Amino acid sequence: MKKAHVFIIVLLVVLADQALKYYIKTNFYLNTSRPVLGNWFQMYFVENPGMAYGLKFGGNWGKLALTVFRMGAVVFGVFYIGRIIRQGYHKGFIVCASLIFAGAVGNLIDSCFYGLIFDKGMVFNPNFGDYMGYDGLATISSKGYSSFLHGNVVDMLYFPIIKGHFPSWFPVWGNEDFEFFRPIFNLADAAISGGVISIIVFQRKFFIEKNQQKHTEVNHIEEAPIEG
Repeated sequence: MKKAHVFIIVLLVVLADQALKYYIKTNFYLNTSRPVLGNWFQMYFVENPGMAYGLKFGGNWGKLALTVFRMGAVVFGVFYIGRIIRQGYHKGFIVCASLIFAGAVGNLIDSCFYGLIFDKGMVFNPNFGDYMGYDGLATISSKGYSSFLHGNVVDMLYFPIIKGHFPSWFPVWGNEDFEFFRPIFNLADAAISGGVISIIVFQRKFFIEKNQQKHTEVNHIEEAPIEG
């Protein structure tokens, strides 16, 4: 698989991710939703100052640490993908790695630049120890809502496929509501999750073939006649 193919995969995922995020950010009010395919698939606009699927930790310092970690992961990803291409890894594995890398780049763009280019966004309030929402629609502006590395990731894909209520006799969660699937995510998160899950599911195909290839090459070298 060529580097050009990886570049196209990453570019398409990042462009699709950023286009959808821009549309949601500038056309939806925060914490509002619109149905796409009935109630089980909705566009639900939330901002995520932390990790994928709405997880967060550590307030502003946690946010900064996470963004720096993402930057490191992206830099590592550039060298790693180059290495697995040179070493001839299975095309499927390279595609999965490319999806994970593209997802990391997509969310890193939000974290690094959205606070600079949009006039509205969630901002950490130390008095409440949490991020505070805002009113109105966000627009592109030279006066951003935050600084470099402190932007929030835009999430919008929501699949509340099953909703119900646990009976009183149910252990731990008795009398509580349940929902599947609760997390709200974006295309970058989906690319990362899809890449990771595919590697887990197809690891035998990806890595056994690679090991067999190495074994064949070793045997070929050992069996080669010695000249002289």
